[in-house]
Amino acid sequence: MSNSYHPGLENVIASETGISYLDVEKEEIVVRGYDLIELAQQVTYLDVAGLLLEGVLPDENERSSFEERIKDEYGLPPNVCSILRLLPEQANLMDVLRTGISALASYDDELEDRSKESNTRKAIRLLAKVPQIVANGYQAKTKQTFVEPRKDLSYSANFLYMITGQVPSKMEEDIFDQSLIVYSEHEMPNSTFAARVIASTQSDLYGALTGAVASLKGTLHGGANEAVMEMLLEAGSEGNLETLMLSKLARKERIMGFGHRVYMKKADPRALLMKDALAALSLEKNQPELYTMCVVGEEVMKREKNLHPNLDYYAAPVYYLLGIPIELFTPVFLAARTIGVSSHVMEQHANNRLFRPRVLYTGPRNLHP
Repeated sequence: MSNSYHPGLENVIASETGISYLDVEKEEIVVRGYDLIELAQQVTYLDVAGLLLEGVLPDENERSSFEERIKDEYGLPPNVCSILRLLPEQANLMDVLRTGISALASYDDELEDRSKESNTRKAIRLLAKVPQIVANGYQAKTKQTFVEPRKDLSYSANFLYMITGQVPSKMEEDIFDQSLIVYSEHEMPNSTFAARVIASTQSDLYGALTGAVASLKGTLHGGANEAVMEMLLEAGSEGNLETLMLSKLARKERIMGFGHRVYMKKADPRALLMKDALAALSLEKNQPELYTMCVVGEEVMKREKNLHPNLDYYAAPVYYLLGIPIELFTPVFLAARTIGVSSHVMEQHANNRLFRPRVLYTGPRNLHP
């Protein structure tokens, strides 16, 4: 047995997968053989969800049928809604989401069936219901009336509608849909790994997804998009943002939204896509200052630390202009990633080996009572 230790499992190959791969040299995110950025530019989130779930990109009829299957699963059990209402106002919305998904598991008659067919049906139910838990969880916390899903809207338009209570414009719908695509799958981040570790015990899909939510709640994984937006609002202008960032760097504080464990000194291609989306949305909303601020911040970090923005840096102001409350940024991220996590759980169940690593022991030996 090798005693080589890799802190954080950095560069350790933990699984074989046919789902996705980060090709750093080519700056490409490969999803089932496709470039994720090309997918985001040419197809819809539900197309990508179908690709992740079934392994092939659906044609128009298949995508329409897939969407109808999802819409048939809209709606939460009344008792799950009651649980959301019972949680305290100070609850973190990721905890609310985790609780909602965990409670939802008890209402699935196929919970203990690990077959591909059953897991596919469960993934479709989760695609239908997790966005509603996200939206209703926020509405419960803020004592608002729950916004019910609308089947006459597209999947992404309905998700945004349930959050804001307003039917989005075509541009808003398209940009939000694109953001869901680029958040949908990203190889083996901590939350996906956590889900696969849980799934390797033959635990169920809901349990694995609940573990992924708990992982994503951690500030070293999720929450960067929220921190970015708070920083932009604190600065308020281009000049103030540079001053604020330089002061943070002088205090050796970490500035969220920059750098990535895998990309390191390479650009995150998802960030470039969201940068273009922010430019277009800023013009549409007549609020160009957010875009120009972000460009200044990007230049500061490139100059001072040679770091590139990651997806969260530009997704944050996009979500803000779409009317999404800041504390929902990370829950929306998880909702988009639900299909990616589900696909990994299904792959783990299909070719399983229990994760059971060893340790490099650094404690004492030969002690006696």
